[in-house]
Amino acid sequence: MTENADFNARTIAEFRAHHGQVGGAFAGAPLLLLHTVGARSGTPRVNPMMYLSDEGRYLVFASKAGSDRHPDWYYNLLAHPDVHIEVGDDTLAVRAVELQGAERDDRFAEQARRYPGFAGYQRKTERIIPVVALVPAEDGTPSADRTDRSGDRTERNPS
Repeated sequence: MTENADFNARTIAEFRAHHGQVGGAFAGAPLLLLHTVGARSGTPRVNPMMYLSDEGRYLVFASKAGSDRHPDWYYNLLAHPDVHIEVGDDTLAVRAVELQGAERDDRFAEQARRYPGFAGYQRKTERIIPVVALVPAEDGTPSADRTDRSGDRTERNPS
């Protein structure tokens, strides 16, 4: 397992053991687990990531720590936008919708204000970091895919 995969696996285990709370780099930050399906492989994936709560949506930021390439989970969401997330002890079915224009800029600025590291990520790259809204399913029902999460694979990049 790579160093990032080990980090993600430890973070996921701690998240689940402590009702969505973790220490270390994510201590005190709002964190969710994003479950996706590999765009090319079809393999289930899970990524821990910070989010911004926004009018019932969960906003996630495809920063990849300022890399010049989008994270894999972003491409997975483009290919398969109906996914689920874990927030605390809850699992929710969501649909991924990429924010555009002024809405994207406003929400990214708010995240960067709260967590200045995101502003640093944007300064490190020429690409515009995507902001994706994870919108809960209309019926509000939890995802059926909650049962055996032990087989989830983690992606190499946490955000």
